[in-house]
Amino acid sequence: MRQIIGAAIALFLATTAVAQDSALQQFATGDDSRGWEAVGRLDIEGKGFCTATLIDERTVLTAAHCVFDRDGAVSADRLTFSAGLRNGRAEAYRDVRRIFVHPQYDPNRIERDVAVVAYDLALLELSQPIRNMRIEPIPVAASLLRGQDIGVVSYARDRADAPSIQEVCSILGRQGHVLIMTCDINFGSSGAPVFRISGGRAEVVSVISAMSELDGDPVSLGASLGEPLAELRTQAATPTRIQTNTLIPGQRSDTGAKFIRPGGG
Repeated sequence: MRQIIGAAIALFLATTAVAQDSALQQFATGDDSRGWEAVGRLDIEGKGFCTATLIDERTVLTAAHCVFDRDGAVSADRLTFSAGLRNGRAEAYRDVRRIFVHPQYDPNRIERDVAVVAYDLALLELSQPIRNMRIEPIPVAASLLRGQDIGVVSYARDRADAPSIQEVCSILGRQGHVLIMTCDINFGSSGAPVFRISGGRAEVVSVISAMSELDGDPVSLGASLGEPLAELRTQAATPTRIQTNTLIPGQRSDTGAKFIRPGGG
């Protein structure tokens, strides 16, 4: 989880009243977590963990900064996705085959430039699809309507062994493709799905990227998926461009993408 301190947030306030935020509730039992098994913990060898979401049987959505460390992009073989992990047991475990990072994401700017949050997105291709009747992928919403309630499901350093849900938090406003929210997050919540309920079904509308402050109060920041995710999906859907397993953002080759070898700098 990144913490953006003293960032200038030009807030475009919503005109509708914000809902009363609900408290975090831990998934203590299987009944509590039913329907949320697609949310899992993404473990990064030598770094820690983030939160991630299965959005189709072979694709996981998370924050781009989760797949970077001080040496640059991590290799896919350092990542493990544990779907529905709770108290040491997951519904499914998968290694990661390839990593796709939004080309406009810059890991060197994320802590000082709020605008980069809009591109703090990564798609992970799993080594094997997850086909499990207990795990239903959570789709991505086509758009987020003003005034809709949102919530978040996340792991964090104070809840590493079981996720918690905040059923209601609020969007205070937006800056470009960045949402400014009141969702209760902590280190380890990076990549967590911000969701809305539509037709009785959860849909992902944002991905938790960072913590910041607004007028002295804590806020959470995340990408408004829309166009940025569509751009990322277009790249991930072009297998002829795949040379190795990590896409490096902000660089281009003759084919329109730049790749490095696993563990490269």
